[in-house]
Amino acid sequence: MVIIDTTVWIDYFKGETTPHTDWLEEVLDQQRLGLTDLILCEVLQGVRSDRQWTQVSQELSRFEIFPTGGIALSLAAAQNYRQLRAQGYTVRKTIDCLIATFCLKSGHLLLHNDRDFDPFEKALGLLVIHPNG
Repeated sequence: MVIIDTTVWIDYFKGETTPHTDWLEEVLDQQRLGLTDLILCEVLQGVRSDRQWTQVSQELSRFEIFPTGGIALSLAAAQNYRQLRAQGYTVRKTIDCLIATFCLKSGHLLLHNDRDFDPFEKALGLLVIHPNG
């Protein structure tokens, strides 16, 4: 399973061409893809019109949407944040800690375009799709 991060979905729905959106386009019907409820929320928060909100929410509902949150994931994400901070990394967004920790605990790969996930890959072994190399 590949979890597609908010950063990629936003570019995809805007029609932006990036290595990440190209990869997504290429595998949409061939690869098992998903997202978390937090990613769903982030993507839909940025949608401006009701018509687009309906279109984007329907498109995303095609994929498996994983519930996150809860005490266990919160504790694990906080531990990961503390571990990374002790190693000199600063992660800017709590949601990214939760998404990365969800992927780490579940063994899912992540497709993203956000530097906050880099320490999770380097120091904690987060599995990441690198579409341009």
